[in-house]
Amino acid sequence: MDIKKKVLEQFGKNAQEYVDSPIHSSRDDLEILEAWVKAEQPAAALDIATGGGHAANTVAPWVGQLTALDLTPEVLHAAETYIARNGHSNVAFVQGDAEALPFAANTFELAVCRIAAHHFPDVDAFVSEAVRVIKPGGCLLLLDNVAAEADALDELYNEIEKRRDPSHARAWKKSEWLRKVETAGLETEQLLQFQKTFQFESWCHRMKFDGEPRAALERMMLEQPAAVRRALGLQTEDGKLVSFEGKYMMLRVRKPVV
Repeated sequence: MDIKKKVLEQFGKNAQEYVDSPIHSSRDDLEILEAWVKAEQPAAALDIATGGGHAANTVAPWVGQLTALDLTPEVLHAAETYIARNGHSNVAFVQGDAEALPFAANTFELAVCRIAAHHFPDVDAFVSEAVRVIKPGGCLLLLDNVAAEADALDELYNEIEKRRDPSHARAWKKSEWLRKVETAGLETEQLLQFQKTFQFESWCHRMKFDGEPRAALERMMLEQPAAVRRALGLQTEDGKLVSFEGKYMMLRVRKPVV
């Protein structure tokens, strides 16, 4: 089964969990995202892979018309219900693929993609498509989990994510993202990076990841060398894994006018 089919399967059966997810609805990065969009106040904006709709819900007040796109119909329905409940009437919902956006060139002044790009099998195609549909002078706001720069930690983090979520393609390194947007002709304006805490119980529950596969993953993480456990920020209680840490990036880039 390819990654996109896995995305449809995983998110289709877990759509409401992503709307309700504390880590996806956390205000930490959403407040910065809101400030970025408020400064732009675009007439037309696009939320790529809207998921639970948290980014769309946050930026809707500062956008003339917002289009929220997602590959998974069940996710779109859950996001639409959530956003309507919050009183926003300027959001249109479109089913579509981030790697083949169903919009004409130079349609939007701004595009957002939050906590989604690690599910895209062809990230270069996604960046290329985002550049295509953004007007000259417009910006792309990219927010996602990123891997450590050290290759061994990069591989381990992505293995952990893939074990729990088969629709995970790859969390890229910060340095890789910077190269990708530069290659696409985008100009980097701001880069922020944070540590992000994953509560192991809710992180597993969100994808209905339980039983022996979950226990095996927990053992694997707890049996890592001490230096690796420290790098992952593992927190335990009575020998059980409570939480771990990952890296999170917020990147604002702009399409040149000429």
